[in-house]
Amino acid sequence: MTMSTLVASDTIILFADLQLGIADLPLTVPATRLRQSVSSLARLAKILNIPVIVSAVPGPDGTATILPEIDAALGPQPVHYRDTADSLANAAIRSAIEKTGRRTVLISGVATEIAVQLPAVSGAAIGLRPYVVVDACGGISARTEDAALRRIAQAGGSTISVPTLTGELAGSFASPTGQACVGLLYESVGQLTAA
Repeated sequence: MTMSTLVASDTIILFADLQLGIADLPLTVPATRLRQSVSSLARLAKILNIPVIVSAVPGPDGTATILPEIDAALGPQPVHYRDTADSLANAAIRSAIEKTGRRTVLISGVATEIAVQLPAVSGAAIGLRPYVVVDACGGISARTEDAALRRIAQAGGSTISVPTLTGELAGSFASPTGQACVGLLYESVGQLTAA
């Protein structure tokens, strides 16, 4: 099996359940590290003009507070509320992805076992190329997260990290976009080593 290269023009990012109250729950990654990775991924989307979709589960008041790192990088984003565990089972979210015409879906979210795994598996089944951005996800436990990642791989999905994405999507390091990506890469790796 050959690995195909990622290209920004065929990529979209799904931020799933990265909301206060849920994003504070993962046990497989420290909250600070998760937020740094989500911030770097959102900033990469800004640099490369990659569309994003933000999904959330509504709280008791019918809303959710999305992690501020996403808005800080991209400005306020519309939130697609869902009432199913699989984001792609929500007609509005699936339609938003389909309207972009892009086939590669980078998924970042909490919990890996639910909000990430289910759209990755169903996305692969309908011909999308799901990539789980592992450092921008958090799971309930190492054991259950590992099971989710193995199921995603069996379904045809892949895993990737923010640094790998940044390097792969940067293109020529001599271009202004490439330089911005290299700067983001150095900054994000520096934050992770300092944490």
